[in-house]
Amino acid sequence: MKILAIHAHPDDLEILAGGALAALAAAGHDLTIVTMTPGDCGTAEYSAEEISEIRRREAAAAAAEIGATYRCAEFRDLAIFSDDASRRRVVEILRRHRAGLVITAFPVDYLCDHERTSELVRDACFIAPAPNYRTGAEDAAPPLEAIPHLYFTDPEGGVDRDGVLVLPDFIVNVADQFETKRRMLARHESQRNWLLKHHGVDNYLIMMEEHTRARGRLAGLEFGEGFRRYKGHPYPQSPLLEELLGSDRVRSVRP
Repeated sequence: MKILAIHAHPDDLEILAGGALAALAAAGHDLTIVTMTPGDCGTAEYSAEEISEIRRREAAAAAAEIGATYRCAEFRDLAIFSDDASRRRVVEILRRHRAGLVITAFPVDYLCDHERTSELVRDACFIAPAPNYRTGAEDAAPPLEAIPHLYFTDPEGGVDRDGVLVLPDFIVNVADQFETKRRMLARHESQRNWLLKHHGVDNYLIMMEEHTRARGRLAGLEFGEGFRRYKGHPYPQSPLLEELLGSDRVRSVRP
């Protein structure tokens, strides 16, 4: 199956869903990882052009760890807006990749880029099958056959803007994929200095491990990643992601 994972910046998906993506890729699914921006503001050392080139290379190397393809939508940091032109650009991405399953950012998170990514991808999934919705792209891709299945990752840290725990629909056991997830994130080596300076995070690999352990504890697991299926009408509601990952790997955390 063709799967499209879209988040705001290089390293977001590795932190929040790297284990599940590794499992899907290992199962033979055609996986493309898209970042909305190249992370052009994620530095205090380089120009926007220099860090963008560095981070595109890092993101491609991270995707290659699991045999996935990487693409950048070429928005810019803190300049992702839910407007007409942006929506048409994201629809064109969905149509070109022909994915039946889309994974994206949680709707409520600490950063506007994450929230606008979630909103744009949600709306793009809805309209991508409509023949009269034109993206304006040169050699535009044809409409999708149907609305794809849509899932959200955890928000950053597994909490909302007030620090309140966000409970996912289910937790994926990623113990077997954890070292792969660590290698994927380690490819984003340009971020250590930036996160120390701007976020006060000394080691982003340790931060990721703490988050993955915390999500796992919700389901009695060593390492876990949380996901929610979008419940809005008329998006498909069959448990596709859960089925692709396998019942032995998925634990419900809701009554």
